Amino acid sequence: MRDLIHNNLTTPWKVDQPIPLPEYPRPQMVRGNWLNLNGWWDCAIQKLEAPKPASYEEKILVPFAPESRLSGVEHILQPDEKLWYRRSFTVSHAEDQVVHLHFGAVDFACELWVNDSKVGEHWGGYLPFSFDITSFLIKGENELVLACTDATEAELHQKGKQRLETGGIWYTSVSGIWQTVWLEVLPRQHIRSLKLTPNLDASNLLVEIALSEAVDAVQVELEAIASFVGQEVARESITSASQMLLYIPNPQKWHPDHPYLYDLTLKLKIDGKVVDEVGSYFGMRKFGKIRDGKGFWRFTLNDEPIFQFGPLDQGYFPEGLYTAPSEEAMLFDIEYAKKIGCNMIRKHVKVEPARWYYACDRLGMIVWQDMPNGGRTTKDAVVAFTFTSGIHRSDIRRLHRFGREDPENREEYRQELKQLIDSLYHFPCIAVWVPFNESWGQFHAILTSYWVKGYDPTRLVDHASGWFDQGGGDFQSRHVYVKPLSASQPDERILAVTEFGGYTMQVDGHVYTEKKRFGYGHYADAASLTAAYLRLLEEQVKPLIPLGLSVAIYTQTTDIETEINGYLTYDRKVEKMDHTRLRQAHLELYQAINE
Repeated sequence: MRDLIHNNLTTPWKVDQPIPLPEYPRPQMVRGNWLNLNGWWDCAIQKLEAPKPASYEEKILVPFAPESRLSGVEHILQPDEKLWYRRSFTVSHAEDQVVHLHFGAVDFACELWVNDSKVGEHWGGYLPFSFDITSFLIKGENELVLACTDATEAELHQKGKQRLETGGIWYTSVSGIWQTVWLEVLPRQHIRSLKLTPNLDASNLLVEIALSEAVDAVQVELEAIASFVGQEVARESITSASQMLLYIPNPQKWHPDHPYLYDLTLKLKIDGKVVDEVGSYFGMRKFGKIRDGKGFWRFTLNDEPIFQFGPLDQGYFPEGLYTAPSEEAMLFDIEYAKKIGCNMIRKHVKVEPARWYYACDRLGMIVWQDMPNGGRTTKDAVVAFTFTSGIHRSDIRRLHRFGREDPENREEYRQELKQLIDSLYHFPCIAVWVPFNESWGQFHAILTSYWVKGYDPTRLVDHASGWFDQGGGDFQSRHVYVKPLSASQPDERILAVTEFGGYTMQVDGHVYTEKKRFGYGHYADAASLTAAYLRLLEEQVKPLIPLGLSVAIYTQTTDIETEINGYLTYDRKVEKMDHTRLRQAHLELYQAINE
């Protein structure tokens, strides 16, 4: 089965043993009674039409995808194959408790059986989901079987940068389980979900709570307690509603320079007795835009204009692909961006585990969140024509060009976009939703931006990042690699260069392949790369800031496979430029907004 040839690149981090990624996976809603199911599972790969395996010949290390070296499998799942997982587990629960089985993410479609009974199915490769498996459990040892399929580019589902045929900006595919799997034992009557919305102007937090369907007692009370650095600042209770307002006196504002977070405890009381308790947190912050004295629109944080600078970040690791070897490895990329003076990250056509966003909340990193793309990508000749002619292809007709002619495919995208926002709404760090990137599967971008703004009015929208701007959203969003940056054509939007740079330097012994390399402009050594990079900031980025530029996103955090345009090598072992010089240059950009 070992048909995937890998290079020997390895990051400095080791996988936690015996349970990889042992940390509690849902920091926005914490309970104590849980069981991490990561580790070695039985594994089999068969043709689609084959029945459930009679035996499992392989082992796979969950949550690493079978395509990754860390999985122990190293097999690229084909569209005509099915990946089978099996493991046993024991869990104890009382008669008044239920057991939920959670998956952080499984790519793309899966079916679940517990003790030979089918529990359910799920489609979509990037978002968390769960099943109530209480009625399927037996005393003692239980068996879990999961079957997964993934067509990757053979179909038009959301897939991001994954490809069966890799090269250039397209990377090794990821299939099956790639985030933590875990069990949670809950009271039958419990808090099902939370939605927290800070209102900085009114100094309050809107707490919306959904309860399990089992809550039908006469007297139900919900209590919320907010605290800051261990001191209680607010407490509120309700008995006949699903939402409450917590007044937060003298709010401590969340900001990249001081990422203040509040702790929140929620208690569900039935007939005066606490039956469920959840730990959470929130940040008091406000994203918006304002016209400055020169007439340019500026992005604002807490009503103050702020220039945003940071990397395009795709979250790939040479040995784990979509999955970092450890939490320390995952944190490293965010911490590096902070070290070089960045205040934002654009998470590019991928959704990270919840703990990644929690880290951005704690460390103070603004996040632009892309929706993973599906559909088709645009041919290079068409892109070149749009750049030279200035004509932007319309995305409301001839949708076959974008791979979106099928109404069911478009509805699938809309449902996954809604689930993305629901899943990540909690995190204070997320400032901007990016529904489409570079026309890949783009359709009805203006209508989509209106819907997103209506569904989540607390954040801004980059409706079409680069290429085929439809004139909507909050940003005049440009990708510029092969020509100088230029000022905006004034409209009612914020000027943002949402991709630029991409300068390359190959570091021998730290590349994915010696034969191919991709990027924009090659430099032979650190000195020439550094000089070119600093010149780019000084001569092109900084002069545009007084002329309206509010955001600049450099490509990219690390090298990835054949791309060698990162600040860091793919294995994270070499910084291509001195971080102190980078930090000084980046900090100077933030001052230019006041010039």
